[in-house]
Amino acid sequence: MKATTEYDYIIIGQGLAGSCLAIQLLDQKKKILVIDQIEEHAATRVAAGLFNPITGRNMVKTWMADTLYPYLHNFYSASEVRTSESFFYPMPLYRPFVSIEEQNEWMGKSADEGFSKYVDVVHTSPIDQQFVRNEFGGLMLKQCGYLDTIKFVNAVRQYIKKTAILLEDSFVEADLIIEAKLVRYRGNSAKTIIFCQGEQALSGKLFSWLPIRPLKGETLTIKTTQQVSTIYNRGVYVVPGIWRVGATYQFQDSTRTITQQGLEELTEKLEELISFPYTIINQSWGMRPSTLDRRPILGSHPDHQSVVIFNGLGTKGVSLAPYFSRVLAEWLEKGTPINKEVDIQRYKHYNYGGNLLR
Repeated sequence: MKATTEYDYIIIGQGLAGSCLAIQLLDQKKKILVIDQIEEHAATRVAAGLFNPITGRNMVKTWMADTLYPYLHNFYSASEVRTSESFFYPMPLYRPFVSIEEQNEWMGKSADEGFSKYVDVVHTSPIDQQFVRNEFGGLMLKQCGYLDTIKFVNAVRQYIKKTAILLEDSFVEADLIIEAKLVRYRGNSAKTIIFCQGEQALSGKLFSWLPIRPLKGETLTIKTTQQVSTIYNRGVYVVPGIWRVGATYQFQDSTRTITQQGLEELTEKLEELISFPYTIINQSWGMRPSTLDRRPILGSHPDHQSVVIFNGLGTKGVSLAPYFSRVLAEWLEKGTPINKEVDIQRYKHYNYGGNLLR
């Protein structure tokens, strides 16, 4: 009879959530097994990896920005050193104004203590018109940039292979045996199994009751000879380097393919934003794991303490994953309480599909 290999943790999924959590646990000298099969259209592999502390149509400071942004800069920079790879690119982000009124509003807002650390310059007249359409000037933001998500997860994948065990295979829930203080899976055991599967969590039985909503997004990859060193963002984002353009937000579209509608929407908004020539070389799609309250979901299954989830990173995974992977790791190892706003306990009485879980 084959002996069981014992681990501290088994991690299912190696997207942004699983990669960041693996780093946190390996830093604590934990023995981990990561199970992951590369999925071409996983959100991590399609996303532009943009991080921006001032977001949305109303340009508000993103939730927990003052905590998340210092942490993510340190985390990804340290991860580059750890993996000996480059994937983290801090870069200014420019958002054109659409009116004099918006310009005036930001002249006042920029002096506010809550915004001043993120606002570099408020431009009241056009800049870089060879690159961007900005008749009324615009807002230059700092502490922004992008993570090359594919390079990041690939670098972490190699790091896991060197320092832990990676099983490149699809996870089969039927082969998971859950005991009181232990889980077993195909000759492996651990005190805890952590599901970091994104929208794929809905296809299993353990966490399908959670209100995780797949949010389809389509992106373009373009080619240009222009030397651009700023991210442009209004209606769509344009990220130099990886030259990704996106993204659409399609709650009602569950088709797993690119669409003509997505292409037309992205192209129209791109033409309104930039003034330099480009060629479209690719169109792709992915499903983001969003939640009703736009907050991540962390914690253990209501019936199984040894079965844990880290999910719901939505459209802000690059900024959320580093800090909340630390929150989860400290809860697992030290019992440090999880923020109530992200704790799975907020859904403990959620009625999903007619099933009320305690």
